[in-house]
Amino acid sequence: MKRPRVLKAVEEAIIEAAEIVRGGGVVVYPTETVYGLGCDPLNPEAVYRLLRVKGRGRKPLPVAASSVERAREIAYFTPLAERVASLFLPGPLMLILRAKVQFPRGVTCGLETVGVRVPDHPVALRLAELSGGCLVSTSANKSGEPPPRDVEEAVAQIGGEVDLILDAGPSPLGRPSTILDLTSEKPRVLREGPIPVERVLEALRG
Repeated sequence: MKRPRVLKAVEEAIIEAAEIVRGGGVVVYPTETVYGLGCDPLNPEAVYRLLRVKGRGRKPLPVAASSVERAREIAYFTPLAERVASLFLPGPLMLILRAKVQFPRGVTCGLETVGVRVPDHPVALRLAELSGGCLVSTSANKSGEPPPRDVEEAVAQIGGEVDLILDAGPSPLGRPSTILDLTSEKPRVLREGPIPVERVLEALRG
């Protein structure tokens, strides 16, 4: 398997990775949870390439935003979503919300919703900022395999199928984010991650 380009995640490398994303490429980057596989979420060709790399079928792709303000530009934040965001974002929480922009079908699978998160990691936030404010943020593993906690685990699964990998050492949390669906009358925790369900439910109760 061809080994990809791996660069230490300093500013120059992040700038190069962002140029790749804006040009339609696919990169691997660190977050506080696990390493992410990213591209421009508004570029259909880039999205479909990323799906081929991951081997993913019909399942929506999460989107990382560079800030809560940028997240508000791509999804509708209800008062409840605002309250939760004020407590947990940036952080290891993904919110399922109604999409405000029209993403390629490969991102939403034709749904009117999108999974949005604001990573609590300086490299991920800087890359998202330089890439236009948001980028796909699915884990950098083959579908069905464990999400990578460091570069070597990502390389072992993804190999040379991406254009660049940013290395910032092991992910601090080492497990995927908590997922909260706020698109129906009754909020649902779809996956418990670093933020315990009890803390999320307490926040929902206000």
